[in-house]
Amino acid sequence: MSSQTKDLTSGPITKTMLQFAFPMILGNLLQQFYNIADTLIVGQCIGADALAAVGSSYTLMTFLTSILLGLCMGSGAVFSIRCGEKNEEGLRESILHSFLMIAVLAVILNVAVYLLMDPILHFLQVPESIYGMMREYLWIIFLGILATFLYNFYASLLRAVGNSVTPLLFLGICAVLNIVLDLIFVLCFHWSVAGAAAATVFSQFVSGIGLLVYTWVAFPGYRIFSGKMPLKKKVFWEIGQFSFLTCLQQSVMNLGILMVQGLVNSFGTTVMAAFAAAVKIDSFAYMPVQDFGNAFSTFTAQNYGAGRTERIRAGIRSAVGCSIGFCLLISLGVWVLAKPLMLLFIKPEETEILAVGVQYLHIEGAFYCGIGCLFLLYGLYRAVERPGMSVVLTVISLGTRVALAYILSGIPAVGVTGIWWSVPIGWFLADVTGFWYYRRKKEKLLGVSKNALLLSTRSHLQKT
Repeated sequence: MSSQTKDLTSGPITKTMLQFAFPMILGNLLQQFYNIADTLIVGQCIGADALAAVGSSYTLMTFLTSILLGLCMGSGAVFSIRCGEKNEEGLRESILHSFLMIAVLAVILNVAVYLLMDPILHFLQVPESIYGMMREYLWIIFLGILATFLYNFYASLLRAVGNSVTPLLFLGICAVLNIVLDLIFVLCFHWSVAGAAAATVFSQFVSGIGLLVYTWVAFPGYRIFSGKMPLKKKVFWEIGQFSFLTCLQQSVMNLGILMVQGLVNSFGTTVMAAFAAAVKIDSFAYMPVQDFGNAFSTFTAQNYGAGRTERIRAGIRSAVGCSIGFCLLISLGVWVLAKPLMLLFIKPEETEILAVGVQYLHIEGAFYCGIGCLFLLYGLYRAVERPGMSVVLTVISLGTRVALAYILSGIPAVGVTGIWWSVPIGWFLADVTGFWYYRRKKEKLLGVSKNALLLSTRSHLQKT
């Protein structure tokens, strides 16, 4: 491997994972920071209605971008396995086929969301008072879908080969630029929610195109369409299996959240505004363990490709300990600081919104260990060529969440509190299922990858 990449199949396990994970964690914290900057500036400078509109738009955009993120993450798992196998030709083939497939789907998605914008807003039960504002915001923010594809594709590629620092640098540039443009467009030009959306889209294109150019220059071997490489149905099929199942897992997860958003919207703008602010805090709080789960997945995939079974076992033990320890600290912090954190987004006189948001954080914030373990399970099954199991766990987690949210919130004595309690219950059930399956199938799960066995056989035949 070059000096710009990192081999995760050797070295101290915990130290190696943490060093690789840290830039990913910092990068997504930056991403959350500039998402929060949108919400903070809009909430403090425009008002509660604008906060509700932008917050609901964020949930929708998270669902849409999760489709592309899932495709890129699935492809990244294949890249990592090929990297662990030291199969450069297979890696280049995977990059080409993956890029073509996801690029076409990104264009189709971008066209579809513009054609279906109004039906989507009606499905989400958006109140009439903020309908126009939310539509204006989304019309601009949807322009950034292709930029999201470019950044996530090349970030997944670089992380798969052990480079987690460069995506962080470009994301840092994006975050700073987004905040600066937010202040200019909203405070100076008074462009309201349209200004916040324009700042985000412009920043996304800077990071996406910037990362593409960097990879093109720094890694000539990974250039799309460099040299003559025929397209193969077999490679498309392999990439498609990983990518679409991971995409399905991400989409199901965010579709469930989107359905909950529709339920939240039915309780009016007060609950919508509280949910919008609290979700940003919530996402920021557990984002590090989500990224640690993705780093753990890359670590596991490289070692799976290299046939390092015992290193994977030790990595699982280390990852669970690190994740639980961090989640306990974050749970304590969010519980104690729930009100001051909400006051970052909500004015002190908005007492009803503040109370609802604090209640949400007290319930969810106490159970971050559940989501931390779930992210590790997602990463594990994706890395050992079982992405379908990640889908199963997501269906259990989100299915429970959506069903309980609608059932409990319909009970007058419970109301909106039922929506908040449905989340940790879903996490717990999915965790129990995931760990049970691992204990039953671990010998089979942690075997050597199929392609590594094929390469080993070819090498043996050539020697004999």
